[in-house]
Amino acid sequence: MSTHDSPPGFLEAWARLIGPRGVPTVATRRGRKPRVPLTQVLPTLTFHVMQDAGTLAEHLFQLFRTPLADSSWSDRRLRLPWEIFAELMRRALRPRATPRQHRDAFWRGWRLVGLDGTQFSLINTPQVTATVEKARTRRGRAAFAKITTAVLLEIGLHNPLAAAVGRKGESEWALAQRLLAQLPKQALLLGDRLYGVVAFAAVAHAACRRVRSQFLLRASRSVKPRVIKRLSDGSRLVGLPVRAPRNPKRIVEWLEVREIRVRVGRNGQRAHELRLWTTLLDPRTAPALDLARVYASRWEHELYFREIKRQLRRTALLQSHTVETGAQEIAAIVLASAVIASERARAATGQIPALRVVSRTSSFQFKGHAADVREIGRALGVGSVLEGSVRKAGNRVRITTQLVSTADGYHLWSESFDRRLEDIFATQSEIARNIVSALRSSLTREEAALLERGG
Repeated sequence: MSTHDSPPGFLEAWARLIGPRGVPTVATRRGRKPRVPLTQVLPTLTFHVMQDAGTLAEHLFQLFRTPLADSSWSDRRLRLPWEIFAELMRRALRPRATPRQHRDAFWRGWRLVGLDGTQFSLINTPQVTATVEKARTRRGRAAFAKITTAVLLEIGLHNPLAAAVGRKGESEWALAQRLLAQLPKQALLLGDRLYGVVAFAAVAHAACRRVRSQFLLRASRSVKPRVIKRLSDGSRLVGLPVRAPRNPKRIVEWLEVREIRVRVGRNGQRAHELRLWTTLLDPRTAPALDLARVYASRWEHELYFREIKRQLRRTALLQSHTVETGAQEIAAIVLASAVIASERARAATGQIPALRVVSRTSSFQFKGHAADVREIGRALGVGSVLEGSVRKAGNRVRITTQLVSTADGYHLWSESFDRRLEDIFATQSEIARNIVSALRSSLTREEAALLERGG
């Protein structure tokens, strides 16, 4: 089926995301062959969660000009095994940051990777309430049934590296341990206090050793380690007692880590002690205060969850009516965030080598402040600032952008775009090309030639 009239930006971005291996296949079954192949079903599900309005049937037709009734969609999804989505995420989710182009995604050569979990709400249908129990809160039971999800995240790009969904009621702890098998090489794993216990530290230590990675975990206050040696920067080497799973009184080994304790707090608020465990044992190559600052970047994970719930989906409530289709929806949301991260990395790296794009973490410090553009330029060390606004009405969006020189505050380029939401990726590419044209005078002859070839 031709996709000439479909939203090309998304389909091209999808193809780049999944790579040459393509989507997984399903074992052939007896009976009638499905009308819509997986090569259309999976991108449509991902495209669907990125839209504010419209049905799966409408979005399938927009992408592939393939008609399929909504009732047929429901039947098709119920027949899809979860293994298809798990395998698709294994194929599509991978590291994308490079040390040269994404400095905030690394620390002293270590790729910063966060591990955390969140919960999505499920509609209280009979199918859901029969299989999932509502979570308990301090005020009683939650209004909706919950499904837990753990994500391994490339911090700096907000790029998911792996995800596990609690389809059978698994805890965040269990899901997180499952994700450790997909930890990338040369990574520094950041984890909050849920993971700062001896049992998890032992499992994480083994996973890190397999791929030459390290961890930095916020330690639980309840654990009292054995002090081995005090170090020059105030940290200390300690031994953590690893106990037998079925006999907690028996210590099977002592895990040696470095413990860091620092006092942190905001102005006007009471300071508290931050206690960290790390496998980076040398204070000369990994000073304690530097590691404490690195740990603060773990909050990017919270921003990522906020993005996929409040910005990508506008809500934490899934639209699916069963646990299995809810898990599919979560997988599609994770894949959609990977599409965005992949395109963000592509825009910042391979297209124009001369351009240096400041990370969102650095630039967002000016959000909501009426700072002079020249002051922003000096603070960030950039020659141009891209400003813009987005207004949405129904399925239409108006994007207004302007590129401003930080040398004198004059506009290098400005334009407004009125588009349909399904054309958003094509619009993103169009804006990028126009910015490049405005900056063309600063490019070398070789870079201009690369741009002409569509590099």
